[in-house]
Amino acid sequence: MNLPLRAPSPLPSLSFGNSTSLFPLRLPRPQPHHTKPSISILISLKPSRNPLRNPQCPSENIDIDMVKTREGFYAPKQSKVVVLWDLDNKPPRGPPYEAALSLKRVAERFGEVVDISAYANRHAFSHLPSWVAEERRERRRSDVLERKGVVIPSEPYVCSVCGRKCKTNLDLKKHFRQLHERERQKKLSRMKQLKGKKRQRFKERYLDKNYKYEEAARNLITPKVGYGLAKELRRAGIFVKTVEDKPQAADWALKKRMLHSMSSGVDWLFLVSDDSDFREMLRKARKGNLGTVVIGDRDRALGRHADLWVPWISVENGVVTDKDLLPKRREAGWKDEDDGVFSVLMGVWKGGTDLNRVIDKLVLPNGHIEAHGVLAKVYEVGF
Repeated sequence: MNLPLRAPSPLPSLSFGNSTSLFPLRLPRPQPHHTKPSISILISLKPSRNPLRNPQCPSENIDIDMVKTREGFYAPKQSKVVVLWDLDNKPPRGPPYEAALSLKRVAERFGEVVDISAYANRHAFSHLPSWVAEERRERRRSDVLERKGVVIPSEPYVCSVCGRKCKTNLDLKKHFRQLHERERQKKLSRMKQLKGKKRQRFKERYLDKNYKYEEAARNLITPKVGYGLAKELRRAGIFVKTVEDKPQAADWALKKRMLHSMSSGVDWLFLVSDDSDFREMLRKARKGNLGTVVIGDRDRALGRHADLWVPWISVENGVVTDKDLLPKRREAGWKDEDDGVFSVLMGVWKGGTDLNRVIDKLVLPNGHIEAHGVLAKVYEVGF
């Protein structure tokens, strides 16, 4: 069977000089090896003031910035959070370390915590709360009873540094002071004699990351002043600043830090205080499109000037739920002191059908409201 043969297609000819080509071949321009392809990603969703909103809900139009991770993948850019703690007004009611960790966990639910600071004068660090004094009195009673033999511990006390067993708590304290604390002081004296890189290497080898000694010292050594508030907060990763012994010195330091945060591209500002002097700063933060969260004991002082108010007792005990991070309902007829305009009622709407129906009637297709000749733009607030 004879099959028809297809004529070969003509090859493209290249042009040299003044000669013409029937099929000009264009070669791609070589790219330099040091250049990297740039990727710009734009996703449209609706803006929501509630950071815990369900991401699976139908949505709708905000610009999400995508950043490249260390692994080379692109992920949504996290919101930046700054936490400011007024220790003069809102000291921890329990162990400071646990309270600081609970505060950080709540702030991390809003985004990446870039700064968390606490401000107070020296009186806040030298003050001895009643619960600390009661614990020390109870510990002294137990030590006296153990020394007299009235109370016998069910298990011996074990040194967390070397593992030695002691019959009483007083024997454990004596062992720790005579052996481990004295050895620690010798290492500190030796480090002071060194300089430069030798001092740094000696500190990294013998003093830094000595967790066993630090844990034992917290339990056995009683601070001479206060109860170690600043040390415990620093252990939790909080920057502690001691201000001058002047009236409102901590407030001025906090306001200065708030102004710096407002100009550094932060998305959320946490303020742990009930001081009404921060009302004007909160108004400025909200005008600058900065989300504000107030943590305190009274909602009326600062809570009504912030986007969200959370009880301090819930944060300190670590029992904050998603419902606590939703805007609370305001009283009807409440007016904003800033401009005297009636504020929109903010609350947790269970049904929401009536409200949505009214908004659908008012909103035009271009996202504006027209009523009595007045044109206003609509902004969604997530509940």
